[in-house]
Amino acid sequence: MAHYDLEEQEQIDSLKTWWKMYGNLVTSLVTAAALAVVGWQGWNWYQNNETAKAAAVFAALEQAVQAGDTQRIKAGAGELTEKFGRSGYAGLGALLAAKHSVDGGDLKTAKAQLGWVADNAKDELRDIARLRLGAVLLDEQAYDEALKQLEATPAPAFVARFLELKGDVLSAQGKVAEARTAYQSALDKATGDAAKPGRELLQQKLDSLGDAA
Repeated sequence: MAHYDLEEQEQIDSLKTWWKMYGNLVTSLVTAAALAVVGWQGWNWYQNNETAKAAAVFAALEQAVQAGDTQRIKAGAGELTEKFGRSGYAGLGALLAAKHSVDGGDLKTAKAQLGWVADNAKDELRDIARLRLGAVLLDEQAYDEALKQLEATPAPAFVARFLELKGDVLSAQGKVAEARTAYQSALDKATGDAAKPGRELLQQKLDSLGDAA
């Protein structure tokens, strides 16, 4: 029995020694892991809560657009970009507000709204914003600024539209040869049945430039 007690005591002493050496580290790791789990759960809750708030603001913005309430539209779009800039609703809201601004002739506000999306949104929303902003700048004869919006490489679905708008800008500048190249490239990229109406318009634009010198 004494032998058993001695062996047991040695194990206890060994455990105490190990814990003295590594106990603080183990405690720190366990605490860090627990905090990570709690933090992750808290972050998910925060994200879900923020998304719900952004969705509510966007819904109010849509109602304001339907009612044609310019002040509420500006306020809603501003709240989305300022408070919920990381959510997809911010980009959608800014695009929606920009369309209303363009329709109302307020191009200054439209450019600011589209510029925010072009600088902060991702993927398709960013490409759409650049196209719309490029079109607004073309209408204002701000050709160099319009071309700058078209310098970035868009998603494959938007390549033809970027090239077409580039051709429009170059044509407006009187750069016929460069415009012809852009339109032809757009035609080459516009494939499939869905692109047929766009191809017909592109061909008309290309034909309107006349034969190459």
